[in-house]
Amino acid sequence: SYWDGSGHRRSVRVEKGNSVEQFLAACLRSLSSEFNELKQTAVENLIYIKEDLIVPHHYTFYYFIINKSRGKSGPLFQFDVHDDIRLMGNAAVEKDETHAGKIVTRHWYERNKHIFPASRWEVFDPDADYGKYTIG
Repeated sequence: SYWDGSGHRRSVRVEKGNSVEQFLAACLRSLSSEFNELKQTAVENLIYIKEDLIVPHHYTFYYFIINKSRGKSGPLFQFDVHDDIRLMGNAAVEKDETHAGKIVTRHWYERNKHIFPASRWEVFDPDADYGKYTIG
């Protein structure tokens, strides 16, 4: 989802070995015809946000999948089969669903990092324990 204060959801197909930078390049090619601010933007000036974490460009999607990496509000990517917690009737159980990622320009982030939701974002740290589900 390209984020400029509101979401513009699109889809792009990537391979599991693609890096975040390759993903952002594909997104930029797809979005630049629709959004004037992206026509002169380089991939290096795009930021990918997933589960409130800023994902550095050098990581691959395979890394996150194989390591079952977590974000602040749940798993970064979830492809496992799981029980539907709505059928179990326990709202306290964490859902394994992930949210659509956000793509923002570095310029937008710098202007808005003191405002929600950008104020909640932090750079992904592979050694950090983001623990259980949080929304606050």
